[in-house]
Amino acid sequence: MDKYSILKKYFGHSEFRSGQSEIIDNIMSGRDVLGIMPTGAGKSICYQIPALMLEGLTLVVSPLISLMKDQVAALSDSGINAAFLNSTLSSVQYREVIENACDGRYKILYIAPERLGTDAAKEISRHVKISMITVDEAHCVSQWGQDFRPSYLKIVEYIETLPYRPIISAFTATATAEVRDDIILILNQTDPFVMTTSFDRKNLHFSVMRANDKMKQLLSIIRSKPDECGIVYCSTRKNVESVCEFLNDNSCKAVRYHAGLSDDERSINQDDFLYDRTPVMVATNAFGMGIDKSNVTFVIHYNMPKNLESYYQEAGRAGRDGSPSECIILYSPQDVRTNQFLIDNSDEVNSELTPQMRQSVREKDHERLKLMTFYCTTNDCLRGYILKYFGEQAPAYCSNCSNCNTNFETADITKQAMIIISCVYRIAQRRRSFGRNMIIDILHGSKNEKIRRMELDTLSTYGLMADIPVHRIRTFIDYLIEKQYLSLSDDEYSIVKLTPSCAQILKGHIKITMKLPKPKEKKAAEKSTNKDKNENIFDIDHDLFMELKTLRNKLASQAHVPAYIIFADAALRDMCRKMPVNRDQFLQVSGVGQAKAEKYCESFTEIIARHKNK
Repeated sequence: MDKYSILKKYFGHSEFRSGQSEIIDNIMSGRDVLGIMPTGAGKSICYQIPALMLEGLTLVVSPLISLMKDQVAALSDSGINAAFLNSTLSSVQYREVIENACDGRYKILYIAPERLGTDAAKEISRHVKISMITVDEAHCVSQWGQDFRPSYLKIVEYIETLPYRPIISAFTATATAEVRDDIILILNQTDPFVMTTSFDRKNLHFSVMRANDKMKQLLSIIRSKPDECGIVYCSTRKNVESVCEFLNDNSCKAVRYHAGLSDDERSINQDDFLYDRTPVMVATNAFGMGIDKSNVTFVIHYNMPKNLESYYQEAGRAGRDGSPSECIILYSPQDVRTNQFLIDNSDEVNSELTPQMRQSVREKDHERLKLMTFYCTTNDCLRGYILKYFGEQAPAYCSNCSNCNTNFETADITKQAMIIISCVYRIAQRRRSFGRNMIIDILHGSKNEKIRRMELDTLSTYGLMADIPVHRIRTFIDYLIEKQYLSLSDDEYSIVKLTPSCAQILKGHIKITMKLPKPKEKKAAEKSTNKDKNENIFDIDHDLFMELKTLRNKLASQAHVPAYIIFADAALRDMCRKMPVNRDQFLQVSGVGQAKAEKYCESFTEIIARHKNK
C-alpha cells in the first residue's frame, strides 16, 4: 500500500496536512528527519504511516505515559497493531508485550527513554529489526530546550548498541534554531531532512488580560462557556488548590492535577476530564503533555508561564480539531517575580547537570522569561509576536487576538505607499536595485557612508519619511509586498521590485488602507475575547450533532476509552454536513477509516437516516 491508501484506510483522511507528505517521503527514502510542527499539526501520522510501510518495528521514544496510552488506543481502534512499555503495566502485561514484539506482532512500540537501556529493549532488538527510532518531544534532548530531560541522552547510547543504524526521526512542537541544531547534533542525525511547518494556528484566539481580581475574572470567563471543556494552568500547586476549590464553590465543576497529589487521584482526575465527566481541569504544567483531547475549546493561564515555548505548547491543547478556541493569560507583575523564584530554586529536571551547566540553563531561562513578559505587555499583535519568536514571518495585524481587536485601527496609508513606490521607481531609473533595509534608510534620511557614496541622498524621495519610525516604514513595505503592489526577488538579496499593480497607486486610482496600532493615548479598554466571532461558523444541525455526540460517548464508555478515540468532534461535524446513510458515504467522512467504518457505520448512519426522515 502507498501512503495515500494507508492514510485513507487507517486514518480516514484523503489529503495530508502541510509538511506530512514530504516528511513521509524522506523517511521512506531512508533519510533521517526532524519535524518541527505545532501542537495539532499531525506529527504522529508523519511516523505512523512510514512505520506501517517499513519492514520491521518502529520504536517511538516518549516520556509521556498518557500519550502512549491514547496513541495505542487510537491505533488499535483504527486496526493497527501497536503497544507500549511503561510503568503502568503489570509484570505479566510487560512480559506479554515483549514476547509479542519479539514475535513481530507489532508495527509500532512506544517506550519511555529510561527503558532503552533495559534487558527488555535489548531482547526486542535481538529478535526483530528496528527499522526506525522516532523521538517524540525531541526538544527534551537539548539542555537549551524548555524541558530538558537527561534520560533522553540514553537514546543515542541505545542506537549505538544496535548492529545496524535505523532511520532516526525526531519531532517537536516548539524549537528555536538553537534547539533545532542541538537536536540534530545530539541525536547524531545524518544530513536530516528538516521540516518546519507554520506555527500559525488560525483557529486560536490569543488574549492577555490584566485584572485586579483574577479569581473573579476567571469565574466570569468559565461561566460564559457553560457547555465547553477547558484547562486552567497555574504556576504553583497552591494556586491549583485555591483555584479549583473556588470554581467548585461557585458551581463550576473542576478537578485538580499536580505532582503533590497521589498517583491514584491524578489518574482519577485525569480520566474524569478525558472522559468528559468534568469539564474543567485546573493543573500545573505537570498536566497535559501528550493529552490528545480534541474538544478542549479554551486554555487559560491563571499565571504567566516561564517561556513562550511552554506557553505555545500548553495553549495549543485548545482547538486540536480545528474548532475556534481561546488561549487566555491572566497577567499580573507578580507572575514575573514568581517565575524568577521558580527558575532560581528548581533543580528537579537538571539535577544531573554540572553546576556550570545549571547556571547556563538558568541564564537562558531568565532570558526566555523576559521575552515571555514582553509578550504579556506588548501592544503589538500577539500572534505576530509568537510567530516572530519562532522565526516565522508574521503580519502586523491578525484580527484574531486581543491586541488586534482592541489596539488597532484602520488607517489610510495611500500617501506613504506613493512615497515608497516612488522611491523604488527612482532607484530603478538609476539602474540600481536594493533590499528593504536600504530603501528604509533612504526614506528615513539615513546619513550612512554607503548612501552618500552612491549619491542616494540626492533622490527626490530621500528623507521624505524621516518623521516615521523605521519599524513602521518596514511595516508599510511588507504590507505593500503582501498586497502585491511590490515584490521580492527570489535570490538571497531579496531585492524590492515594482509590480504592474503599483501604477494604480501612483496614478491615484485606488486608496490603500491597513490596520495599524493605535497611539497609546487612544488605547481602548481591554475586552475579554472575540465573543460571538465564531458563532455558527460550522453551520450544522446542533440537535443532530448532540445525538451523534451522545452515541459516541456511549460507545466510548462501553469500550473504556475517551470519547475522542472513537471520533473527534470534527468528524461528528463532518457527519452533520455530509449526512451519510450507507457505508460508502460514511467512508467519505473525514476521520473515518475502514476499521472505524466496520465498527461504527451502522449505529451512526441509523441516527442520521432517522434524523433526515423527520
